[in-house]
Amino acid sequence: METGRKHHFTPALHVLAFILNLLPVVGAEQETENLSGLSTDPNKDIFVVRENGTTCLMAEFAAKFIVAYDARASNYVDLITEQADISIPRSAKVRGKCGRNESELQISWADGAYSFKLYFVQEVRNISTRQEHFWKVSKVQFVYDLSESTHFKDAANLGRHTATSRHLSLFVTPLGKSYKCEAQETISLISSDHQKVVAILLFQIHIQPFSIKRDFIFSEASACIVDQQEELEETLPLILGLTLGLIIVVILSVYHIHHKLTATSQIQIPSDQSEYKHM
Repeated sequence: METGRKHHFTPALHVLAFILNLLPVVGAEQETENLSGLSTDPNKDIFVVRENGTTCLMAEFAAKFIVAYDARASNYVDLITEQADISIPRSAKVRGKCGRNESELQISWADGAYSFKLYFVQEVRNISTRQEHFWKVSKVQFVYDLSESTHFKDAANLGRHTATSRHLSLFVTPLGKSYKCEAQETISLISSDHQKVVAILLFQIHIQPFSIKRDFIFSEASACIVDQQEELEETLPLILGLTLGLIIVVILSVYHIHHKLTATSQIQIPSDQSEYKHM
């Protein structure tokens, strides 16, 4: 997101920031903002975590949560499997934490009935003779309450349930860059509700949890493989067309030059003997 934004702090927050600067071991001041209202896409959300007045985590994406749950049939005896499609509203609350090697983003809405949490970590990988620093999503968690009747009709197992996927390695990105992917990414989680599956669909993703150099501005983007393939598929016909056109032009040029040289090198023999008198 390229738009800057001014922030006005109360005197108390200025004093707190001054104290935190004097005592860094106590911890850094962190604030969060839901800037989804600035998005021109009604389905796309924007979340920011700031530390000491500087952006330390940014996330833009559109999300849909597909939750399978048991519901009572019309006879109130049998159970049937239903599916709820849930989206993040513009009024969602956001919390976050920025650390040296670990960061978190938590989004909640409907008075805490739903909570979506992303965990980010840094890691080092040995590539050939050098070490490369990366960041990735290591864990995803979605908490939902089947007592919330807006999305869950006649749910059988009322109460809060947690769907979690651990030991992930998603959105692996070189440190200092942001991750960007227009294509849809699907994350499958296993729920505490009788091992039901919860599918999280993310698209139009742009995330950076570490090393943001400028306030409210993503660093250079690292595109996902799907986007790279789609871009190649779009440009490949153009490249092939230009190459074929160039080959045709070269062939015609060579033919024209060869034909011209051949024509000028031929000896014109007069067909009428009377013409020899003038030679």
